[in-house]
Amino acid sequence: MAVPDSRPASGPASEPFRGEVPRYLRVAAALRDDLVRRALEPGSRLPSERSLAQRYHVNRQTVRSALQLLREERLVVTDRRGTFAAAGPDGGEAPPATPPAVASAARPVFPGGPRAAEALVRATLGWEPPPTALAGRLHLAPGEPTLVHRHTVLAPQGPELQRAVSWFSRPALDEIPQLGRYRRTRSCVHQPDLRLLYHWMRQAGLRATHRESVRVPPGPVGTGGAARLSVHRVVSDQHGHVLEVTDIDFSAREAAWTYEYSL
Repeated sequence: MAVPDSRPASGPASEPFRGEVPRYLRVAAALRDDLVRRALEPGSRLPSERSLAQRYHVNRQTVRSALQLLREERLVVTDRRGTFAAAGPDGGEAPPATPPAVASAARPVFPGGPRAAEALVRATLGWEPPPTALAGRLHLAPGEPTLVHRHTVLAPQGPELQRAVSWFSRPALDEIPQLGRYRRTRSCVHQPDLRLLYHWMRQAGLRATHRESVRVPPGPVGTGGAARLSVHRVVSDQHGHVLEVTDIDFSAREAAWTYEYSL
């Protein structure tokens, strides 16, 4: 399954086309399709990272990110010999593959839910002081800037489906290396890929607790007479420190919300 790409393979591994799914997710989808169709038999060795990079016209870091995602889905395994299609418990049949749409829904996705991965996305990362009421919760001094993620999801026809803004705390930037690296640049980053944020939290040893409240905000309804809903999310670690505060607004007629939590 080919992954169309009109840009050179030397570009950044995680940089998506504007408004499209990031490259590593498209490579993972192509390989997943091969595994589901049994084009890659259980126990068979996958091509090398170099070969996959050439096949999909991406760089090797993009291939590594795609393979890591498939390892987390238990579709492939890697050892010193290479990466292999996973075998089932009896050593023969591969484990049943989860359809991509279900896999997307089962994985906690930042910031707007699984629907955000299926539509046109406009996102930026920048540095701004949070609202005064949030500064203390984010362990920031009044007026101190922090990393802020602004995220808009558009339907293919153009209407806005979701709008979200997320503020990150000082503990989040200290504990999560993938976020902390943005301290090295204060320029605005367009189309950042933070969909694995909650996976990064687990990698950092943080046991995140999500608290979400949903309400119908006062005021006029959205486009076409649809009611609008808002979600307020606070993510804290096992010590009670707030890591992220996100406000999401979306059209009740055009979008759905899925809760997922662990006990």
